[in-house]
Order: sequence, then structure tokens, then C-alpha cells
Amino acid sequence: MENPSLPQAPAFSDAERAAVYHAIFSRRDVRGQFLPTPVPDDILSRILMAAHHAPSVGFMQPWNFLLVRSDDVKQRVHDVFRQANDEAARMFPDEKREIYSKLKLQGILESPLNLCITCDRTRSGPVVLGRTHMPTMDLYSSVCAVQNLWLTARAEGLGVGWVSIFHEKALQQALGIPEHIVPIAYLCIGYVSHFNERPELEKAGWLPRLPIEELVFHEQWGSKNAAEDGLTVRLREMQAAIQQDGIFPQ
Repeated sequence: MENPSLPQAPAFSDAERAAVYHAIFSRRDVRGQFLPTPVPDDILSRILMAAHHAPSVGFMQPWNFLLVRSDDVKQRVHDVFRQANDEAARMFPDEKREIYSKLKLQGILESPLNLCITCDRTRSGPVVLGRTHMPTMDLYSSVCAVQNLWLTARAEGLGVGWVSIFHEKALQQALGIPEHIVPIAYLCIGYVSHFNERPELEKAGWLPRLPIEELVFHEQWGSKNAAEDGLTVRLREMQAAIQQDGIFPQ
């Protein structure tokens, strides 16, 4: 039972909270709408600082941020992508391969700024608080930095596209990244002509948005409430409002 006498940290104002949800629900993986307009340093500094303030296991802050603006370097990275992308296309069955061939999966050359966020797994030494039994927590921490940057970029009106179709070693070589440093995310960043209303892969029919009610368990894996509880009903209504009417939580 809640104790009304205990102090409680304040929530954001209605407008502040709505802005957070707006960034989350309107964020898109951008591939083909980039404009050549450079990203100003004051805005770039803000989104990099937001990434640097992501949570990290043991406060180890394992990330680095490798900025790429040179056409020559972008072309090297694009060549690495193209080789892996050709291989990837052959991995899918025929019906998926046809859709795959029509998808634009990167904006490496079009975006004015590329950014590789990495993870230094040796930072803070061999024993890290919170990573003693789950060693991959440093990788997850770096992903949190990616998400911080992505959401703040959207709030600044910047599009971000995550390119993941690479051979890791080939990408390391193209960017001069040491072998012990893990490339987490190669991001294309810039102003865009528009943000799609729905994720591009959903719009293209690659996969649908999964019903959230099927993804929520209670107490034990796979356990769902037998009755229609309030949370299940609310989640179903909320997802319907988002998908059918474009009404997001505020």
C-alpha cells in the first residue's frame, strides 16, 4: 500500500512528457531522405553529450564516437556494406529476396555525417562492477548510448539510420579500429526531407508490428493472465490507437 506521507520525485510537466513520447514514437530508421545540409557543431555536440550520458554498467562508459565526414572514408565503408549486402540477399528465400532487393538499407554516401559508436571491452580493467556474471553488459551499455543519441537527434530534427550489414573485421579495417574495440553501431546522420509515418520495413511488408499483449508475461516466462485484466485491455487499446489513428501516448 502506498504511503502518502513519503516524498515522491516529481514527474515531468505534461508538455515535457509529451515531447519525450513524441521523440520515441516518431523516431525512424532513415535510409533515403537525407539532405546535404551539414549538421551544425552546436547540435552535434548536444546529441553526442546525450549519448555520453547513457547508463553504463559499473559506470565504465565503454563507448567511443568515431565521426566520418570524408567522402573517401564513406566510400570505403560503402564498399564494405555492398559486399555484405550482396551476400545477405542470397540468404533469404525467394519471396523475401524480392522485397529485400527493393529496400534501401543505408544512406552512407548521401548523409552528411556518419558515426560509428564502439565499445571498448577492456575499459575499467578486467573486473567491472555489474559485469562480473553477465560480461555482455558493456555491449548493452553502448547500445544505450546509441538510443540516447537517436532520440535526441529526432528531437533536433535529424534523421538517423543504423547500418548493420557489415563484416565486422572489414568495417574495423576501413575505419582503422583496433581488433579489441567492438563496432556497435554505424549510423548515418543528417537533416531529412521527411520522416515516414510508419517504419519502412513495416510499410514494405517485411514484418508487422507484434501485438504487445502477446509479449507481456506475469511472474513466470510464458505466463499470461487468464482474465482480461486492466493492463492487457489498456495495452491493446493503446496499440490500436497508435496503428489505426496515429495517436501516441502523451
